[in-house]
Amino acid sequence: MLYSSLLKPIFFKMDPEKAHHLVIDGMAACGKVPGLGALMNAMYGVPDIPELRTKVLGISFPHPVGLAAGLDKNGVAADGFSSIGLGFAEVGTVTPKGQAGNPQPRLFRLPPDEALINRMGFNNHGADAMAASLARRRINRIPIAVNIGKNKDTPNELAHEDYQACIRTLYDFGDFFVVNISSPNTQGLRDLQHGDELKKLLDAVMTEMDAQARKRGKETKKVLVKIAPDMSDDQLSHTVATIMDSRVSGIIATNTTLSRDGLSHAHAGETGGLSGRPLTRRSTEVIAAVYRQTGGRLPIIGSGGIFTAQDAYDKIRAGASLVEIYTALIYKGPGLQRELTSGLVECLRKDGYRNIAEAVGADHR
Repeated sequence: MLYSSLLKPIFFKMDPEKAHHLVIDGMAACGKVPGLGALMNAMYGVPDIPELRTKVLGISFPHPVGLAAGLDKNGVAADGFSSIGLGFAEVGTVTPKGQAGNPQPRLFRLPPDEALINRMGFNNHGADAMAASLARRRINRIPIAVNIGKNKDTPNELAHEDYQACIRTLYDFGDFFVVNISSPNTQGLRDLQHGDELKKLLDAVMTEMDAQARKRGKETKKVLVKIAPDMSDDQLSHTVATIMDSRVSGIIATNTTLSRDGLSHAHAGETGGLSGRPLTRRSTEVIAAVYRQTGGRLPIIGSGGIFTAQDAYDKIRAGASLVEIYTALIYKGPGLQRELTSGLVECLRKDGYRNIAEAVGADHR
């Protein structure tokens, strides 16, 4: 009620990017102001729910609902996002060198469509700055994933060097890593999703992950690849086959879309990636296609248009072991996590499942 009646009207009168920075600055304070993290957890934290506990990628998650990359681009608010009832959080996308991103304005709300369009362009302070931020974490309630990308001025034939540089700098700070090759806002990036370019990139990423693990005498951390929703069936099949042939551990489906089908708001003509409600169905379709092709052997994180518990459950039944929110958090506020988790429990009980893992891929059985 606090968000919908007071904060949201204020935020939605502001420029979207200014509101974004205000939220991130506020969440970052959780790690700096004594007691604030505990207060946020009391207000928005999700209680322990045995039915929703799950283990994916060898990592324990309190529940399957996490935060997608893009909100905390520099990892400065990990303590805050650890205190509002999320099951995990992605930070980034981060690049080796800091970069300004695309010219403003570059973030647009489409309220009637419950959507956002962004063309941010991987604006971030760079891998060193993120490492410094994550080193200052005080609250460690949930797993943190580090989402990595390439700098705008790095040609695709050298892209693997950027991903390796991010891994070297940030290896100690992520519980797992996400290779972002699917943002539509860096020219040519999506070309890395296909054929030999993808194979070369993933080979280089896993070589670096192994090297960092050997230095520490530990098991190599897990890597997932984030894919776009706009591929044809053949393109998707080839991309997934290449990922399966690599030593990557999973897939995130999906990133934002270039489609504008069904939009009603005047901002529909803005360039950039579309997220939110219009992506709900397509992302679930991609999840189902990936699960069928992989036979459930690669864990999937479902992302795109999750506004209700049923949206999340549909993705889980389609094959997602975990799910991520982003746009709905902006439209509905931090009370969304309790709404989703309590709703997921109801869905499980209705279908007779004792644990969320039992529902993963249920539509294919």
